[in-house]
Amino acid sequence: MGTPVQGWEGNIGSAPEFKEFPNGNKEPRRLLRLNVYFDNSVPDGNGAYEDKGGFWANVEWWHKDAESYARLYQKGMRVTVSGRAVMDRWENSEGQFEALKIQASRIGMLPHRITAVTVAPSQGSQQANRPPVQRAPDQADYPTDPDELF
Repeated sequence: MGTPVQGWEGNIGSAPEFKEFPNGNKEPRRLLRLNVYFDNSVPDGNGAYEDKGGFWANVEWWHKDAESYARLYQKGMRVTVSGRAVMDRWENSEGQFEALKIQASRIGMLPHRITAVTVAPSQGSQQANRPPVQRAPDQADYPTDPDELF
């Protein structure tokens, strides 16, 4: 069935991929596929962090708005993923293979390196349009000591 995944963080390693599949007389099924490096950053004792045991995994998210999300997500973007981790097995002319795959139920964008955000008003909303945020907080605006985060 798969192992539950809650809030794994990582960086998108390549351009998002969108695919659409026929579904009989129903609306087509839509897939967003991301290749994500899930790091395991631990303090190195000198005020910096070192990656210990990170790994790559394909993330698949079946969602009706997958095409829109494929345009929104970008290579290098930091994301958090929830869903199920499963072993994906396949065979081709070169042999048998297996790799960890995440069947996502949610993919959230994290604000690392984002410099502007524009939010569309919700349907039926009478909100005035707000200008996009012009500057994301600098890394110096946040504490680096994990004990200061909460």
